[in-house]
Amino acid sequence: MGKVISIANQKGGVGKTTTSINLAASLAAIEHKTLLIDIDPQNNSTSGLGIESKTVEKSIYELLIEGLPVGETIVKTELPYLDLVPSHINLVGAEIEIIDRSSRERILEKAIEPIRDKYDFIIVDCPPSLGLLTINALTASDSVLIPVQCEYFALEGLGQLLNTIKIVRQHLNRSLEIEGVALTMYDNRTRLSAQVSEEVKRYFGDKVFEALIARNVRLAESPSFGKPALLYDSVSTGSQNYLALAREIITRNKKMFADSPVFKNNSTKAGKKERS
Repeated sequence: MGKVISIANQKGGVGKTTTSINLAASLAAIEHKTLLIDIDPQNNSTSGLGIESKTVEKSIYELLIEGLPVGETIVKTELPYLDLVPSHINLVGAEIEIIDRSSRERILEKAIEPIRDKYDFIIVDCPPSLGLLTINALTASDSVLIPVQCEYFALEGLGQLLNTIKIVRQHLNRSLEIEGVALTMYDNRTRLSAQVSEEVKRYFGDKVFEALIARNVRLAESPSFGKPALLYDSVSTGSQNYLALAREIITRNKKMFADSPVFKNNSTKAGKKERS
């Protein structure tokens, strides 16, 4: 059964969507079948993978609001191992539309259950808020990955997110864990990035990933071309950083997937490719 990881941080500009797109693409590039679910009304993960919102007829909106089967919303991307459940601007009003429903926090969890065993990883790009859409994502997830930018006030607002995670654990999803904290926008030319990195590590300890996501022009440019960094410039620093993050996540989750033949086969293939 695939592992569901939400990418969440209600603070804007921390690299949440960049991480969602490029982590999913990197996992797929290592030949782990991956599904990216864009549950953010801004639909930047959708456009960042080259899917125009206006061309989308069946999206996460129809999945959540109309009960459309998840299989009917999945679209292929340029990467063979990466699928997408696209978002749409209609999602803006979704929280109001589902607020009176019973079990409204579990709509996504129930919707994706039929396809969980078809993927090694399901990545959910959450909105930059802690509303019902994010609660749905956290309730449906095994873990949450938190991107933190290496800038002033990096830890600002994280207490609210951690409190939300705690509440979801207590009332909706007892098994929800913190997958890790990814340091983004790292600039090794400045002392500030090093200081923020130390501060975040003091706060989160070994939950901080060793892979650092550096500031990178090619990484910033790639969404405007509708491509993950790997397809836009595979040798760029940004591409390599996210590949390192993907490998670290795979390593951390080897135990969980010990009994999955798909995961073991993909890991073996990836290892052979890296050695060749």
